[in-house]
Amino acid sequence: MKLRIRGNSVRLRLTRSEVEAFGKTGSVVEQTHFAAGGVMEYGLEAVADLAACTATFDGRAIRVLAPKPAVERWVNSDDVAVATSAAGTQDGHALTVLIEKDFACLTERPGEDDSDAYPHPHPDEC
Repeated sequence: MKLRIRGNSVRLRLTRSEVEAFGKTGSVVEQTHFAAGGVMEYGLEAVADLAACTATFDGRAIRVLAPKPAVERWVNSDDVAVATSAAGTQDGHALTVLIEKDFACLTERPGEDDSDAYPHPHPDEC
């Protein structure tokens, strides 16, 4: 799972096996290990009674929550993403949350393994 944070947006990109595991268990978690023993966790969880995607941060982990019906549709279809563009935060800022299927890169990148990525839908458009 890839995590991208830019400004007030959080984006998760899941490979085919991660989407499959998420569909079976309702959650997927990843960790990043830093120097001096620091560990940051980030994950995705399906929640039955949630109206829109949201994210929380407790100083050690980012937890993205998504409405179970929306992510079940996403897992079982060709839909590329589940998004919420204006989830409110405690201080009134808007937080954009996007959950996507991870597509293979159009340009080969040394050190990147795209073998579990979804085939790019438009490989001839670059």
